[in-house]
Amino acid sequence: MIFISRCLLESLWRRFATIILIAFALIQDVHAQDIAPSITFNPRHYICYKINDSLKIDGALKEPDWDKAKWTNDFVDIEGAAKPKPRYRTRVKMLWNDSYLYIAAQLFEPQIWANLKKRDAIIFHDNDFEVFIDPNGNTHNYYEFEINALNTFWDLMLTKPYRDGGRAIDSWDIRGLKSGIDINGTINNPTDTDSSWTVELALPWKVLEETAPEGRLPKDGEQWRINFSRVEWQTTVQNGNYKKKNDPDTGKPLSEDNWVWSPQGIVNMHYPEMWGFVQFSDKSPKVAGVNFERLNKEDIKWYLRQLYYREHEFRKKNDAFTSHLKDLKAIALFNEMNLDRKLPSLRKPVIHATPYTFEIMMSDSGQQKIWYIREDSKVWSEKTDK
Repeated sequence: MIFISRCLLESLWRRFATIILIAFALIQDVHAQDIAPSITFNPRHYICYKINDSLKIDGALKEPDWDKAKWTNDFVDIEGAAKPKPRYRTRVKMLWNDSYLYIAAQLFEPQIWANLKKRDAIIFHDNDFEVFIDPNGNTHNYYEFEINALNTFWDLMLTKPYRDGGRAIDSWDIRGLKSGIDINGTINNPTDTDSSWTVELALPWKVLEETAPEGRLPKDGEQWRINFSRVEWQTTVQNGNYKKKNDPDTGKPLSEDNWVWSPQGIVNMHYPEMWGFVQFSDKSPKVAGVNFERLNKEDIKWYLRQLYYREHEFRKKNDAFTSHLKDLKAIALFNEMNLDRKLPSLRKPVIHATPYTFEIMMSDSGQQKIWYIREDSKVWSEKTDK
């Protein structure tokens, strides 16, 4: 006779119940799909030039190579131009060599403060600067990095967006990361007025290559999806210390501001399809003069992603995904985007769906590829046999 103690049975039941609850939560999360972004698809872009030398990572940006690198456009509200202009200016510049992707950010700030000192704390509870990187642009297995003015950071990998049941891998580390902070003012001192703080980062390719195309450094002309965010809290001073302002109606801190390089069109950074395009160049920043190239494949991917949004909206109303193009007004969207004119070899999509899953595919005979998207937002292509 096999004897199982009551404590063991209770433990097994608790574990089983937990698994069921997590699975149910993930299903509910997918079922409660967020709405599509509210802005026109037009991500910002940046040419990242290559350097031969290494940079001293201290936040000072004194090297001549940094002088040659251009700043991005100033950050805007995460939802786009319809929202107020950020109170304080933020901008970024980038460089790369065979060892690192270099990122510098300048955050103008009259009152610089930070509290968190433990690595992998939830850094956006302070004012912070954030980096998001999706090397292959398929919205899965992407990187997030957050840092405050004390040089405390949180690095993690996301298996896929939270909206699709993705999870954050906190144990993932950017091994070999170098970071530096330069304070133009004094931190945590409410008695004076500060100017800005600068973040300087060196992200090793050996780590970033983990989810990069073919597991390698970028090629000349290759584009990665990258975005930057700044979280800014409204504060007051109490007993000589900074304190977040409270909402008088709730007694809780006012919502933070989210300012970004390339707007998302929704208050959610985990829409990798809305991030900016960073195009890598083998040329020196001293030469520059490289033009950004908008790739036709991005029109295909954006079309598929809109069908993805529509599939989830359809399921909200009908408790199942659909296999019918007319339910998604897919052909009208195809014509509206002028895809037949831009890409004459592109064929209309085909949908395979069950109540809980779907896969949309469309072939491009000119590029000899088939493009796919599925219910968890992953988009990819495969070569045809022709």
